[in-house]
Formats: sequence, C-alpha cells, structure tokens
Amino acid sequence: MGMKQLENENREKKISDTQPGNNKKTDINQRAYDIELSIRKKFHKALFSRFTKAIKNYELIQPGDRIAVCISGGKDSMLMAKLFQELQKHRQIPFGLVFLVMDPGYVKENRLLIESNARMMNIPITIFESDIFDTVYDIEKSPCYLCARMRRGHLYHQAKELGCNKIALGHHYDDVIETILMGMLYGAQVQTMMPKLHSTNFEGMELIRPMYLIREQDIEHWRDYNHLSFLQCACHFTETCCTTTDESDSASKRMEVKKLIAELKKVNPYIEGNIFKSVENVNVDTVIAYKKHGIKHHFLEEY
Repeated sequence: MGMKQLENENREKKISDTQPGNNKKTDINQRAYDIELSIRKKFHKALFSRFTKAIKNYELIQPGDRIAVCISGGKDSMLMAKLFQELQKHRQIPFGLVFLVMDPGYVKENRLLIESNARMMNIPITIFESDIFDTVYDIEKSPCYLCARMRRGHLYHQAKELGCNKIALGHHYDDVIETILMGMLYGAQVQTMMPKLHSTNFEGMELIRPMYLIREQDIEHWRDYNHLSFLQCACHFTETCCTTTDESDSASKRMEVKKLIAELKKVNPYIEGNIFKSVENVNVDTVIAYKKHGIKHHFLEEY
C-alpha cells in the first residue's frame, strides 16, 4: 500500500468518525476525558490533593493492596472511583482496584442510571445483587441503620471473594463532623467516623475512607461543573428520590445536624474545623469517663 493511499484512507476514516451515528463512542470518551481533566486541573487542590493527603496522613494504602471501591451510584462514591483511577496513574504505590456495585433491589431506572454513568465516566464496574431492600422493608425500627449494616457485610463478603483486602467507602469531611455532633446530641457520647477500621467479622479485611478530608460543597461543585446527575437515594422508602436536586427527609437527625452546623457557621466561620479537630485534641485528664476496647474507665480510678 502506497503512502498516498494510506493517507487517503486515514482521512476518510477521520471523516467517517465525525458523521452522525458514528460519534457516540467518541462523545463518551470525550466526556470521560473532560471529567478526568477537571480533577487534574480545576479541582486538583480541592479534591485530588485532599484525597492523597488523607491516604498519606492515615496510611490508608500499602503496596500490594487490592481495594474494592464501593460504588452506590451517588456523587461521593462515583467521584471516589475517579480519584482512585487518577491515583493509580501516578504509580507511586502499586495497588489493585475493583469497582464494586451492589444492587440491593434497585428499581430498573436507578440501576440503569448507575450503569450509564459508569460507562460514560469510564469506570469498569462489577455488579452483584442482594435482597437487602426487601429484607428491611417491613422493619419499623431503624431500617436505615440495619440496611447500612447489611450492605457493609455484603460488600465485605463480595470484596473478599474477589481477592480484595480492603473496601473503600465514600464518606467525606462533612459526614465526619455531622457524625461527631450527632453522637453528642443524640447519642450522649463523644465519637467520630474513623478514617480506617479493621473488620470484626471478616478476618484480614479493612475499611478505608480516602475522602475523609474532602468537603461536600467541593464534590457538588465538581458534579455541577461537569453537568452530572447521580443517584441520591434509591431505597424502597424513597424510590422517587433519584436526582441530585432531591433532599433526604428533612426530619432526619443528620439533616437537622447539617442545618445546625450551617447556622453555627454564620456566627463562627471556623466551627466546622473546630468540630473536626475536637476529636483529635481529646484531653483524657479532663473527662469524667472514657471507653477503651469496650471497657469503661472512670477518672476516680486514678484520682
């Protein structure tokens, strides 16, 4: 084949690729590229830098890890998947990834939304099914708590079956400070959402939260900048809540705390950072009692 003929064929191929009906794959690839570029450029400091900082500060990844990135279909977990892909490209730490999606009984439209977003964002997801939604549907007391516990158990099990030693969840900075306040106001205890945990039921498995230092408003900014629409809530109790604009039940304790923090921030702009740091600066010499490994200790023991 002559050089002239090869150039003509290449030119024809380029023209063909731009014709209507032939550019669907190209459009999807461009969308994925633009989303990844926004993480590298515009949101590098707010998202990727804080992602890597949490991984370094809390020693979340070790060489040889195989991590199940747990994707619910919401903005947080989908972003986490892209951040992990970006981190893997840097090749500073050798580790493997599985992008794990559990279908606990989604309606067809919600599952299709997760699948289409994954294709568009170039995330090679692995889906497995469970009947968690049906199991907790008739539970009157704390169905959401039971659902979350069961989800985690299923994720641990499936991740271990796939050869993973860690599961990664997409909880962010705002989840952490809300959890701290919820524990104080509604649970009468001082506790936090830990950046990593050893599994008590699955030997050798660990849970990590690499988005620990990322602010929710920055996640929302990234989502809106890229014109993305993710699953918000898809359980049987709120099946119609499947867009980014719907809100959870305003009466929920987490929503109440979220609103409380927003009000406190109007008076003290440092309130969020102070809440976060409060569990890093616990002075056990000035507390009445504390628990260690499930055993309660009282200050009178050493008074």
